[in-house]
Amino acid sequence: MHEQNEIVDSIATDRDIHPSQSSDRERANILGVGIDAVAMDGALTAIRRHLLSGRKGYVCAVSVHGILESLRCPELAITYAESTINVPDGTPTVWVGRFQGFRQMDHVTGPALMQEIFRNPEFSSCSHFFYGGRPGVAKELAARMSQQCPWTRVAGTYTPPFRDLNEQEERDLVAEINALQPDFLWVGISTPRQELWMHRMLPRLDTRLMFGVGAAFDFHTGRIRETPPWIKRAGFHWLHRLLQDPKRLWRRNVFNTAFLWHIALQLTGARQYPMRRSTPNTERLSRDHKAGRIY
Repeated sequence: MHEQNEIVDSIATDRDIHPSQSSDRERANILGVGIDAVAMDGALTAIRRHLLSGRKGYVCAVSVHGILESLRCPELAITYAESTINVPDGTPTVWVGRFQGFRQMDHVTGPALMQEIFRNPEFSSCSHFFYGGRPGVAKELAARMSQQCPWTRVAGTYTPPFRDLNEQEERDLVAEINALQPDFLWVGISTPRQELWMHRMLPRLDTRLMFGVGAAFDFHTGRIRETPPWIKRAGFHWLHRLLQDPKRLWRRNVFNTAFLWHIALQLTGARQYPMRRSTPNTERLSRDHKAGRIY
């Protein structure tokens, strides 16, 4: 209880931007993306440590799709490099990480991480804001989480249109979130949009930690069936998802086959994929955007 109070008390401190680099951050290098060598317990420990730091940041659940997108989108590569935590979302990321010597790595999917945080009494005093999903989904998700975990504190929900927000909509959203000051902001607008959105909005939003959780909104409202653990371990999570939503996912899965070629080049040493590091811009933002900032 004492440690929980410390976490809650820390939320009231200056909400500075979290530099992603730390000396004890073990990461697997997968095609240049640094993925934290954690399982679920390690991810929760990192989140707990982050809350106690008095800073703010964002968490990415990195899949094969996101890694491949980062090869052709430098901004996404920077976004991953400057995240607070990159959890291994997908069997291939776990396999490659273990091959590189990180035996402790295991799946930490966005939906599973979300569920663990809501269930964990240690985070029960944290408030939540839900951003994403189709019309009505965010509110339904907030209601379901409150039903499953009665201690849940819902700060608010927002369903964005199927396009980028215009300037006025974005200003209104920033004003709403900053007035509510949620501790956790859950973002479900798919990869790579959600990662780029978190990275861009980090200096503007008065929240403790943002999570890019993709399809978690649909998983936890019953629109998508969760993949059984044995299918995940066998590496067929993608097939389970494809069978449920073939119209939307078939192109992505064809695109994702390029991962096999790239990872073969990396693991055989035929091509180098240097792991991108955080840029000095992170520290500049930390100085320029303090608590109480006005936009």
